[in-house]
Amino acid sequence: MGNIPMEGAAPARYFDREFRVESVKVLPGQYYAAAGAGSISTVLGSCVSSCLWDPVGRIGGMNHFMLPGEPAPAPLPWAVSARFGIYAMEVLINEMIRLGADRSRLVAKVFGGARVLQGFETIDVGSKNSAFVLNFLREEGIRIAAQDLLGVAPRKLHFFPETGKVQMKKLHMQPDDALQRQEREYRSRLDSGSGGGEIEMFRAPR
Repeated sequence: MGNIPMEGAAPARYFDREFRVESVKVLPGQYYAAAGAGSISTVLGSCVSSCLWDPVGRIGGMNHFMLPGEPAPAPLPWAVSARFGIYAMEVLINEMIRLGADRSRLVAKVFGGARVLQGFETIDVGSKNSAFVLNFLREEGIRIAAQDLLGVAPRKLHFFPETGKVQMKKLHMQPDDALQRQEREYRSRLDSGSGGGEIEMFRAPR
């Protein structure tokens, strides 16, 4: 599998004991594209991930963006970042094409956009992220093979580039867990102005 550094850090590699495959974990602001065996994983709250797949070339990729649309034009460190939806989609598509994928064959599976914190009704980032990715794919003519968006539960994804298969697990949120703390940081940045075909679902242990 290939390795795509993002924002100064490469996605972390690890051996997934559940699926018994080498895996790459994609964090907010990162993306990864590859051909061959293995998986790409991530955990989503209000963020959205697109899993793109070329079924002929058997090349797949995943991104993970936390903010819809694109950044305002400003010479800031985050101004060109895969944290923003428009850039996250373009860099992933371009990397897949570099690996041999054909843009006209791409299909998408999209996930995330949950409301994982209460009391932020005026800034529903998950809803905005979800609307953005659906609109982008429609405008680009990329078929959506599967989607699981919105709701209130976080999601854990495993995407297998060789087959295009996605396995998704709905997670049970614990009070003040790491994902909620991460979401609060995202909201704070917003307030300050800075900043296959089928899905196989399986239950998380209680």
